[in-house]
Amino acid sequence: MKTIGLLGGMSWESTLVYYRLINQGVRARLGGLRSAPIVLNSLDFAEVEPLQVSGDWPALTQVLIDAARRVEQAGAEGLVIASNTMHKAADDIAEAIDIPLIHVVDVTAAALEPEGVERVGLLGTRFTMEDGFWRDRLKSRFGIETIVPEPDQMTTINRVIFEELCHGVVRDDSRRRYLQVIASLSQRGAHAVILGCTEIGMLVGPDDIPVPLYDTTELHAAAAVDFAIGEAAQD
Repeated sequence: MKTIGLLGGMSWESTLVYYRLINQGVRARLGGLRSAPIVLNSLDFAEVEPLQVSGDWPALTQVLIDAARRVEQAGAEGLVIASNTMHKAADDIAEAIDIPLIHVVDVTAAALEPEGVERVGLLGTRFTMEDGFWRDRLKSRFGIETIVPEPDQMTTINRVIFEELCHGVVRDDSRRRYLQVIASLSQRGAHAVILGCTEIGMLVGPDDIPVPLYDTTELHAAAAVDFAIGEAAQD
């Protein structure tokens, strides 16, 4: 198997989900005691989050480039950034390393295209919802349009992520608010909804809503499994 480089800690709660899903995926495919070779660099989110809030993306990008290089030097053969928000820096990171970067937007689009989905609702951090790095890539490369929540809804979505989910707190009232936002996106024409933040899957699942739900964490982890296994599945 190939060794997966996992850039995590943003937050560690979501990195835990990535680690579990990747190892479960390898065991399901190969059986027995098989697990994934992973090089994990888990950042201190308390140092990352202030740079996000202040908008100092050049500094933040350099932090992630340095971390990605350490992962590569430790023997990783492919990189997974365990954070949707930090894919804002993905192109710069990919150019700075010599191993492939498995991009969360690309693997999500690979799941949307066969289903003929042309318009999706996107939930995530305020950075992911407001900035164009997610929806622009989805549109320019795959022709899929994105609808984002209204400004007041964005505030609720973002607050729950940072004040609750990043601390491992899951509340029923927050789930109801998220479901109201999802219903609104559906009414505005979204054919499906993307959970574009690695923590949201802790709160909302496919059985909770009437439209198809695409959890980027699950899709990204599955793509990492495919990358790691390669021909090993035939052994």
